[in-house]
Amino acid sequence: MDLRYSDEEEQFRSELRTWLSGVLPNLPPKPSSTDWPGRRAYDAQWQRLLFDAGYAGVDWPVEGGGRGASPIEQLIFKEECERVGAPYVGTGFVGLLHAGPTIIAEGTQAQRETYLAPILRGDDVWCQGFSEPSSGSDLASLRTKAVRDGDEYVINGSKIWTSHAEVADYCELLVRTGPDDSRHKGITWLIMPMKSPGIEIRPLKTIAGSTEFAELFLDDVRVPVANRVGDENDGWRVTMVTLSFERGTGFVGELLESMRILRSLTEFAKRNGSWGDPSIRRRVGTLTASFDALWALTKRNVSEAARNGVPGVGGVVFKLSFSEQGQALSELAMDLLDRAGLSASGLNGGDGLGDLPNAEYVDAWMKSISLTIAAGTSQVQRNIVAERVLGLPKEPK
Repeated sequence: MDLRYSDEEEQFRSELRTWLSGVLPNLPPKPSSTDWPGRRAYDAQWQRLLFDAGYAGVDWPVEGGGRGASPIEQLIFKEECERVGAPYVGTGFVGLLHAGPTIIAEGTQAQRETYLAPILRGDDVWCQGFSEPSSGSDLASLRTKAVRDGDEYVINGSKIWTSHAEVADYCELLVRTGPDDSRHKGITWLIMPMKSPGIEIRPLKTIAGSTEFAELFLDDVRVPVANRVGDENDGWRVTMVTLSFERGTGFVGELLESMRILRSLTEFAKRNGSWGDPSIRRRVGTLTASFDALWALTKRNVSEAARNGVPGVGGVVFKLSFSEQGQALSELAMDLLDRAGLSASGLNGGDGLGDLPNAEYVDAWMKSISLTIAAGTSQVQRNIVAERVLGLPKEPK
């Protein structure tokens, strides 16, 4: 891809900046992290503003209802939103970055017409029902069972770490439709309405005090066969499409945020005297180079997704490296904070203790703990790179 900005791309950036500067001052205050109805309403309002302005689904193809922007325009959009602190996708994460792109790539025309526009408008929220209590890293060992009964599947089982289940309208759900020992060959990808009878939701509280994850218990839940994406027992292939989006382009916002935090940490180190320590400068330099490399890889992944419909193997490499660098960034922040890192909140509920930005840094550190687990553990990612990219022999069973 040509990394020089054309006149049209600079015009896109200018128009986006103008729009952001006009709309952001009029947004309401962000709701509390524990106010899930409020967070959904806030995120939906922002998504609707993007939709009305023509910026919703900037990375979706036109046939999917998106803007069909070029790879560089997609990255300009991300850069400009991060530069001014625009709201993140929030509760729209699964729909906009996982389910929607999967339905565009693998769904029927009827499914595209039914589900895509409400995602883009912010009307519908999706959650992800992939992991199970004993089937996280080894996703192919999932046991939630779906038995076909006429035009419906009857589903029994449980899921865990179900993102945004408390406020979701639909769930991208993996079920076993083959024999118990069918592994990859017996999985099916379904769209499950969250208002279906037989669904019980139990929120899970994270170390950061948030409840964006939940357990799902499914007791004779009926889902129409028409809600199946791809063929029966072909869900593993469809899942790889979903995960390629999650690992390849789903973390672009987090990467830009990490780059901003690193710049902030550098300034903080200069203020508190830590910059005189060669080891601190070395860690900052290493992280700067790593994030620059990941930004270049992001440009490659976005280009490949625009060209082929999915990000490809570069997404796995990105996820593996970003997880490790994100944790290194947070460890650096905690070292710079020293004893202030023992406090996760600021004075009188503010952002820090005096001039220490500890609230943001401690929150980032707590979230970083899950980076090497979420969206596929680092061990799994290394196996994928070794076997599918480098062609090395598979691990012995």
